[in-house]
Amino acid sequence: MDINAARERVDQLVELLNYHSRLYYVENRNEISDYEYDMLQRELKELEEEFPQLIRPDSPTRRVGGEAASGFEKVTHTVQMGSIQDVFSFEELEQFVNNVRQTVDSPKFVVEPKIDGLSVSLEYHDGVFAIGSTRGDGFVGENVTANLKTVRAIPLSISDKLPLLEVRGEIYMPREVFEELVKRQEEEDVQPFKNPRNAAAGSLRQKDSRITAERSLSIFCFNIQRIEGREITSHKQSLDYIKSLGFPTVPGYTLAESFEDIKRRIEEIGEKRFSLPYDIDGVVIKVDSLAQREILGSTAKTPRWAAAYKFPPEEKQTKLLDIELNVGRTGVITPVAVFEPVFLAGTSVSRATLHNQDFMILKNVAIGDIITVRKAGDIIPEVVCVSEKRSDGFFRLPDVCPVCGTKVVKSEEEAAVRCPNMSCPAQIFRSVVHFASKGAMDIDGLGPAVADALLDSGMITTVADLYELTPEKLMRLDNFKDKSAQNLYNAIMQSKNNSLDRLVFGLGIRNIGQASAKLLCARFKSMDGIMSASQEEIAAIEGFGEVMAKSVVGELKEPHMTALIERLKALGVNMLYEGETVDDRFSGMTFVLTGTLPDMKREEAKALIEKYGGKASGSVSKKTSYVLAGEAAGSKLDKARQLGIPIISQEEFLEMIGESR
Repeated sequence: MDINAARERVDQLVELLNYHSRLYYVENRNEISDYEYDMLQRELKELEEEFPQLIRPDSPTRRVGGEAASGFEKVTHTVQMGSIQDVFSFEELEQFVNNVRQTVDSPKFVVEPKIDGLSVSLEYHDGVFAIGSTRGDGFVGENVTANLKTVRAIPLSISDKLPLLEVRGEIYMPREVFEELVKRQEEEDVQPFKNPRNAAAGSLRQKDSRITAERSLSIFCFNIQRIEGREITSHKQSLDYIKSLGFPTVPGYTLAESFEDIKRRIEEIGEKRFSLPYDIDGVVIKVDSLAQREILGSTAKTPRWAAAYKFPPEEKQTKLLDIELNVGRTGVITPVAVFEPVFLAGTSVSRATLHNQDFMILKNVAIGDIITVRKAGDIIPEVVCVSEKRSDGFFRLPDVCPVCGTKVVKSEEEAAVRCPNMSCPAQIFRSVVHFASKGAMDIDGLGPAVADALLDSGMITTVADLYELTPEKLMRLDNFKDKSAQNLYNAIMQSKNNSLDRLVFGLGIRNIGQASAKLLCARFKSMDGIMSASQEEIAAIEGFGEVMAKSVVGELKEPHMTALIERLKALGVNMLYEGETVDDRFSGMTFVLTGTLPDMKREEAKALIEKYGGKASGSVSKKTSYVLAGEAAGSKLDKARQLGIPIISQEEFLEMIGESR
């Protein structure tokens, strides 16, 4: 295909894919199957790889996330991203409405749900998404354009090619996504996000946009900050307009004239609040006419033309019936409150974590007390306080593990109490479940029930024992037949070939999640490299710190962990990290780096070579494909010339992968 035909096809594919993406992520419907969409995207990716000069800024292939950024640049907002005054009662709201009526004639109000998320600005130049930034302090925010491009509900281009359009929206994490994220964090013994808003904020500010992409964030847009090339006279008109351009707008916005209409609409939204797939924490009421807004003006902090009615948190009292003690895979003993069921935020709840001993002392909570409970972020049940004391003192955690009876220990560095016995049945069970989980070794068919059965039968006592199972042994388990036993055996054997980062994550090192396991493996390339690395070397990895480095070094040096890794190695489990391959254009090629490159570190160049399927070597030979040379190149360059090995510059290397600097 020639360049002109390719350009025409790329344009067709980008428009087509963006259209279907909008249908799916914004309008919740589809006209083609997922397979058909994937095939169109694959065709586009192949064309972009063949003709990198044709890659458009609004190509859907740009959404996957890129390399880690070193930080976020500051963005000064031309139009202040201000806040709105809060009101907490209908009396206060009625006063706001009356104040508006005293200043302007016959005002109309737009009533819209208040999404509980993170406010951002989306700036479009000539119809193309150019800059995305956080609210910050309202005057200066952070440039998070790369991360916002991973949010599939945000259009990368719009049909109306205005010179400038700046839209304000609220990034949020859907409840279902949040619940899954919290579940993973708890499994990893990572402090979970308290609510979807915090999770959205933490996900959007990731230095590696690939992590943001994995978090499935979404957005609702609620305001035009700036616009050139079109006249807008009212707020509702602006919402209707950006909705027509493909922006997901705040759902259920309506016009109201009287306070009674506003109050009725707030009550309607409140009734549906807990059935929504996202969090709202109130309702925003805004004067519709932009001309009237100018007359009303603003105070030093907030506009006089808007107010946010905040829903009071739903809290209920109930009796604390019991406190269960759960032992996690790292030995942490977590107290869990079991109480008489209450209906909260749309569901019946009867359990909530009590976190640790310090929390129970602070709340002065014990079995038999009447407690007040609510849902944090309307999702996660939590104990607010003791509303009626019916016991003496507070509940004390036992001095021994409730499962194995080993004396517990408490670190000065954390509030948690731990069982130090690595052979504790509860820890082993949770370790096996974690090891086999999707984010770790991904052993299909090995869930909690099967793990429990394997441990009860005595077939396994550690995760290494999994690799000595046979179909015949598995058939001894209840409900296992020929096919199910063979399928599980195949899944276990297949996991031997997993990337090293999956194994590192699966080992359950404290404070090391999926993303940090990848960073660790990318730096040291092998299990031996990781185990021999110093705490200082590990702490120097961007995204790491002293606590994480100490966890890695400390736990990998524990005798039981060293023995486990050696046994896994002997059983054929992969111990090398080959990185992620984007495509195989450098497959079979060997590169040698020498000298100082203009603005690229040697580690970065090596990572790019491996990313595209090549290999980086330290010495020049007849098998060397290219020598990538910079300033002050030495004997390697001389040897390459003697052998007739092609010598390339950084610029030529970047051209080979379709990048520029």
